[in-house]
Order: sequence, then structure tokens, then C-alpha cells
Amino acid sequence: MDNLLHKSVFSCFIKLPIHAIWKLVSTVKAKRIQEKVARLQKIPDGDNETMIPVLSSKKASELPVDEVASILQANLQNGLKNCEVCHRRAFHGWNEFDISEDEPLWKKYISQFKNPLIMLLLASAVISVVMHQFDDAVSITVAIVIVVTVAFVQEYRSEKSLEELSKLVPPECHCVREGRVEHTLARDLVPGDTVCLSVGDRVPADLRLFEAVDLSIDESSLTGETAPCSKSTAPQPAATNGDLTSRSNIAFMGTLVRCGKAKGIVIGTGENSEFGEVFKMMQAEEAPKTPLQKSMDLLGKQLSLYSFGIIGVIMLVGWLQGKHILDMFTIGVSLAVAAIPEGLPIVVTVTLALGVMRMVKKRAIVKKLPIVETLGCCNVICSDKTGTLTKNEMTVTHIFTSDGQHAEVTGVGYNRFGEVMLDGEVIHGYNNPSISKIVEAGCVCNDALIRNNTLMGKPTEGALIALAMKMGLDGVQEDYIRKAEYPFSSEQKWMAVKCIHRTQQDKPEVCFMKGAYEQVIRYCTSYNCKGQSLPLVQQQREQYQQEKMSMGSAGLRVLALASGPELGQLTFLGLVGIIDPPRTGVKEAVTTLITSGVAIKMVTGDSQETAVAIASRLGLYSKNSQAISGEEIDDLDIQQLSQITPKVAVFYRASPRHKLKIIKSLQNNGAVVAMTGDGVNDAVALKAADIGVAMGQTGTDVCKEAADMILVDDDFQTIMSAIEEGKGIYNNIKNFVRFQLSTSIAALTLISLATLMNFPNPLNAMQILWINIIMDGPPAQSLGVEPVDKDIIRKPPRNLKDSILTKNLIVKILVSSIIIVCGTLFVFWRELRDNVITPRDTTMTFTCFVFFDMFNALSSRSQTKSVFEIGLCSNKMFCYAVLGSIMGQLLVIYFPPLQKVFQTESLSVLDLLFLLGLTSSVCIVTELIKKFERSKEKIQKCGNSSSSTSSFLDV
Repeated sequence: MDNLLHKSVFSCFIKLPIHAIWKLVSTVKAKRIQEKVARLQKIPDGDNETMIPVLSSKKASELPVDEVASILQANLQNGLKNCEVCHRRAFHGWNEFDISEDEPLWKKYISQFKNPLIMLLLASAVISVVMHQFDDAVSITVAIVIVVTVAFVQEYRSEKSLEELSKLVPPECHCVREGRVEHTLARDLVPGDTVCLSVGDRVPADLRLFEAVDLSIDESSLTGETAPCSKSTAPQPAATNGDLTSRSNIAFMGTLVRCGKAKGIVIGTGENSEFGEVFKMMQAEEAPKTPLQKSMDLLGKQLSLYSFGIIGVIMLVGWLQGKHILDMFTIGVSLAVAAIPEGLPIVVTVTLALGVMRMVKKRAIVKKLPIVETLGCCNVICSDKTGTLTKNEMTVTHIFTSDGQHAEVTGVGYNRFGEVMLDGEVIHGYNNPSISKIVEAGCVCNDALIRNNTLMGKPTEGALIALAMKMGLDGVQEDYIRKAEYPFSSEQKWMAVKCIHRTQQDKPEVCFMKGAYEQVIRYCTSYNCKGQSLPLVQQQREQYQQEKMSMGSAGLRVLALASGPELGQLTFLGLVGIIDPPRTGVKEAVTTLITSGVAIKMVTGDSQETAVAIASRLGLYSKNSQAISGEEIDDLDIQQLSQITPKVAVFYRASPRHKLKIIKSLQNNGAVVAMTGDGVNDAVALKAADIGVAMGQTGTDVCKEAADMILVDDDFQTIMSAIEEGKGIYNNIKNFVRFQLSTSIAALTLISLATLMNFPNPLNAMQILWINIIMDGPPAQSLGVEPVDKDIIRKPPRNLKDSILTKNLIVKILVSSIIIVCGTLFVFWRELRDNVITPRDTTMTFTCFVFFDMFNALSSRSQTKSVFEIGLCSNKMFCYAVLGSIMGQLLVIYFPPLQKVFQTESLSVLDLLFLLGLTSSVCIVTELIKKFERSKEKIQKCGNSSSSTSSFLDV
């Protein structure tokens, strides 16, 4: 699990000895300042005014290379001189992300005590010590330590995302200096340096390319685009929307070279790079409080006001009765301390921790305890498409032959598992000439390799190789000797090779071409019809164009293939449709989540056609849905965007700043937002969202560190389980709150009435302490581990504005409290008929209250279902806790040493049966209320159903 969370992104790409000595940027701030001072001391006077500027990638992409070199005062071929490097580094600093020194850990720990509930518990502990109630003081102190420690660990872990982002700078690179290619640390680079790139390299800084040979770079971790971006050196026209994908002559820091080689001049290092912009956004973004934290804050304030109000009333009444003010203060404070449910933080922590353990078994790592509950009230999920909803493995799904045949392809990924189906029959080998010629062309005109189900090359070409593997034709590459190659470029949009058959070298050369349909068809003069070449007429061209548009509208990336003796005399073979397929089970999970009231929105860097097609397949996009682009988001402010986001299902061409703006607009509407993702481009939004969910297998380390929860198996369905778990946990917390507050109010009311009316105290100090232990002990805590109700997923998400103490819950608390107080007072009055208080009187009253407590706990296991419906023994921990409490109470009554401590005496069997019959009333009344509520809900549903039917008939 630790490896999953902390291994470096580059461990798969770069394993060099010097990596061990390369230090990250988590150095001490004082040392950092000393280094900067030392650098500045080396700068000659006046150099600050003429220091080399840093060009933005947008500006550099618009300028010719010579002008960029002139501005940076650099030599493209020979590089910088070592003295110039030191001079520039003294001003620009190292090529790394500067993370300032954190405040001491002890200060962070102390800051956790600012929580209102923690402050109130601290005051209660102090008061308990002053009043010599040391047992209460110890229990409260333990609760404080647990809650504060958990909060401290949460904050510390969340800050690790900034450190992980710094690891994206590769440790080494190839740099030209003083005319020589040097192997140097990436952190040594400065603006103006010349860097050489080759296949497999991580780009060490933002580079303006001036040489590029068949260069394509995987920018999916930064932009979200699935396919590698082809790069060139020509200046680009001014980009009005600031889209990174439009800067084809820029290589961005942290991206991966998939194909070709290149040279570039460094234009931005460290925080001045595009990754630096993401870094600065993450620094400025603070994680929001979870709904549970907000509910606990509100409850803490409510309890504070409640407690202080009681103190004031008791002191006022006592003063009016002429009693000593100090005695009244002591009584008031005692009652206030008794009213505080000090077991609440412990039970909440235990409940969340057990929920986290259950989530681990379901292949989800929860990094922050309250996040499990937060998912329970999540009503919007913003999901990245690539790698989250889809597999990030390009796959051929459809083949259209030039003679009009349509074949479907099964299987997903870069492997041979799958079949080509034509009219229900499996096509294999050369038994269908039209299809086999397409597969042959796609396989020969290809530079990719698949070894052990791992792609080496471009994803689109990998899809064609996988298609050949499914038909048993992947060995066809070895049958041809490549004589010439016309590499793919973004300008011409096609690739071609000239080959000769290995066993038929006396025959003419053959050309194979693949690429965009509009370009390939220009080189074709005929089309293939069942192995025969027929003249290509306008009717066929129109048919092929319609097929291409139809496949494109379905979200497929369309490639055309052709072969022939020369480029100008090719035979058109057909079209293949390629798609990044949805993950297995995602559609079902999406349907369940939408039905339960959770809106799911796709946020992706892909085109509108691709995004809408995938969203439609998954059930995210319908006729009434909307899709907007990143450019449209730029034109709207937060308020305007907040008005339309509820109707938008797809956000396409979205950059990290767009995703962050989307999150903010949804939160502005009061939504509890979850964000899923796997790339660096998702990190900022993951941190800003109420809950960030990262993919464990395909997610980058930065993404995992910024997230609150990690899906180990990248299964989107786990989110549904998490939401179910979150709703169940919150229900368990409400059950506990109901039980503890009803018991607290009952005890407080009982003692307050006796005090205010000058009655003898029905319970002594040790008996009250025992009731406190039961109230906060095993019976209460076992309510936090109640099994999750299977029907909970069907309930809508909880409203974020709702307090944990809802109107319905308060009514149930008061009803239980009134029954307990009335029943206990009845027993006390019945036993006190001789007007002399005896140990039997207090024992009967004491035992009556404890039994009421047990039946109250039993009825608190569910807010809606009967205890018989959920199963009396379904929560074994609860059964053991109640039995243990009853055994403890019997020991208090019948064990002589404890009789002296608690001032009790033995009761008869008839006494116990009488108390059991009386105290069961709290459970009986509560169960009747539940039944009434269920009946009322059914009547309302029937009424709604009848109204719908009437409306339908009227129409």
C-alpha cells in the first residue's frame, strides 16, 4: 500500500545511479535563503537590470526560433558557457519547485485544538479535575487526544501533494554546453540551455523546439489528451484561448517522449513552467471542510449554548431561592458537564475508522477518515474521461471495407483477446480478402510493437497491431522489407511505407498508406471489391465520406487505409474506427448513481464528438443534456457558470484551470462535489473538490497525493460502494447521537427537576458516573458499527446544509427522553411513598434508568426499520455490549463489594421483571413511531403514483 502511494512517477522510466543523490526541494528554508543570498552576491553590479527574461510558452510558440534565441541570448548549436549558466542560475534559481519550510509539527498539532467541540471538551476536563471527578476527566482527555491526533495526521498527509509534484522533474537530461553534449542534472538547467530529447525521455523543462524528427510527446498527464501530440518547429499563430494543445512547437516539463528525437531551447524552468502554474494553483488552494466536520462544529456550538444556558438558569433560580451562589455554580457546572456527550468524538472516530477498513477490503484506500462520510452526501461527481471512465487503451471496434462490408471487433486493449465478427461469423486469417487487406495494410504501415501486452509506440498504431493479433496476422510485418518511409506529420496527416515482399523480391514494390480519410482518398484511383481493383467513381467517394462521418459522430477516431504500386495509384481498402473504450461495469455504476440522485459530469480535454459519444454510451448524456467547451468556460464568470452547470453533462477541451472553475461553480450552488482523475492535470481540482478520487494503477503520484481516496483497481464501481458506505456511516453516527443525547437529556432533566424542586437526589454520584460510562461505553459505540442497510444507496444524498440534528431526530430524542424521565420518576415516586430515601429506592431508580438505557439503545439501531426487520443479532458487537452492560448492572446490584461503592441492595426477581416491563415501553413506543412513519411514506408514494396515473390518463 505504501508503494502504491509513494513510489516515484519516474521509477518506471529512469533508473540511474545518480538518481539516489538527486535531492528534492524539501530542504530547510534557512538553507534555501542562504543559497539565494550566496547566488546574488556573485551577480556583478548592474546585471539585475539586464538579466535574461523568461518567456512564456505561449509567447515563445508564436516567435521564430532565431528570435527566441536572440531574446534569451543563447547559441542553439553550441549552447551556453559554464560561466553564463552560473550567472543565470544566480538570478533564476534551480529548475525545481520551491516549497517553503513548514511550521513545526508541534505547532500544527496545537492548532487542532481550535475546534469548538475540542475547546468545550477541554473546559469540561478542567472543570472535572477541579471538582475531583477524575474518571470523567480521563475519559474526556482520551477523547481529545484521539480526535486531535486524527485531525493532525489528515492535515499532514494532505500537504504531501506539493512535495510529490516536485518529483515530476526528472533527475537527469542531455544538455549542450560549450559545444559538448553533457549528462547533467535536470535541476541545473537555466533559460537559454539547449536540451536533447529522445524516446523515453521525460522533458526536464519547458522547451521551444528548433529540431524535431518524427517527434510525438505524450501530454496526457498535463492536458488529458489520449493520443500523443505530434510536434514541429514552425511558429504557431497566436492562440486566443491559451490552449496548451495548440502549442505544437513546445515540449512541456514532465511530459514523455513517445517517438522521435528533438532539440529545444529552455524557455521556462521550475515555477515558471506550465507545471509550475499547476504547482502555484495547488499552493493557493485549500481543501474544504467536510460535511461531518461542519456538522460536528455546529453540534459543538449548540451544546455549548445549551450547557451555558443551564448554568445560568440554575444559578439564577438558586440565587432567587436564597441559596449560596458557589453551591449553585457547582451544581450548574456539574449538570453542564453531564450534558456534554464526551463519547461522541470517540464513536465518530471509531465509526469512520471501521468504515475505512471496510473500504480497504473493497480495494479503496481512504486517506482521510471523514471522507467516507462525505461521499455519502456527495451529489455531483466530476469525472475525467481518459483512464477513469475509459481504459486509456485505443482499440479498433469497427471495420468498413471498400466493398461495403461492416465488421465488429470485440476485445479491449493491446492483446489478442477478441474476435472480428462479420454477419455473426468469426473472421480469421485470410478467409475474407477485403478485411485481411485492411489489417495487412494497418500492420505493415506501422512502427509500433506489442510485447507482453505492453505497447511500445503510438496508441493508434498499437490498436492496429492488436487488431492483427486478433486475426492471427500480426506476423505479416515480418513478411515485408521496408524500402522507404513517409513519416506521419500533423500537416499531411498520413503515413506511408514502400515495401517489398520478403519471399517475392522479384516482384514490384508495394506502397501501404494510412491516415485521415480526406488525405488518403486523394491518392486513390481505385477501390477494392472482393480482391478486385475497380475504378473509384464519385458515387463510391460519397459513400465512403458518409461512412466516415457516421463513424466519427459515434465518437470513433477514423483511419483510412490503402495500398498500391505508387502513391498516386493506390487502391482504397476501407476504414477502421478506433476508440478508447469505456471500462467494464462503468455504465451500470453510472446508472445506479444517477438513480440514487448523484449527477455525473464528464470533464475532459478531448473533442466534443468523442466526449459526447462516450458520455452517451455510458448514459451520462441525453437529448436534454448540454456540452460546453473550455473556451466557453473562459467567457463566463463563476456566477454565470453556476447557472448553467446543473444542465451540463459534458465539459470538453477542459484544462486544469477550467476544471477548477467548474468545481468552484458547482460548489457555489451548494453541491458536494467529488472529482475523479488520474493525471497531473487533475491534481488541482482533486484538492479543491470536497472529495478527490484518484486511480491507483494509472494515476500519477501527484494525483494520488492530492486525492482523498485512491481506487486501487481503478474500478469506477468502487465509488458506488463508497457512497453506500458513507450514507451508512452517517446513519450510524445519527443513531449514536440519538441514543446519547436522549440519555443525556433524560439524566440532566431528572437531576435538574430534583434540584429545582428541592427533592432528594434520586441518584448518587457513583450511580450517575456508572450511567455516564454506559452512555459513552460499549453499547453506544457498538451503534457506530451497525451493518450498512442494503436500501441506503436508493436514498438521495443528504443536504449539506442539514444539521446532524434534524427535526425528525430531535422529536425522537425528546420522545425517548420524556418516556425515560417519566418512567424513572414514577419508580422513584413509587418507592418514596414512605418519604424516607433508602438504598432500595435509589437502586430501583438507578436500575430503572439503566434498563431504559438498554432498550433505548436497541430502538436506536435504525431510524426507519424495526429491530426485527434488521435482525436482533445482526450486529454482534451490539449484542455483546448490551449483555456486558446488563451483567455489570447485576454485579453492581448483587456483588457485596460493589453494593458498598454504589450504595445499592439486592432486588427480587419480581422487581427486575417489573422494571423490564416498564422500561421496554421506550422501545415499544419508538417502534410504533417507526411503523407510523413507514405507513405514512407508503401512503404518500401511492398518492404520487395515483397522481401520475391520473395525469397520464388526462393526457
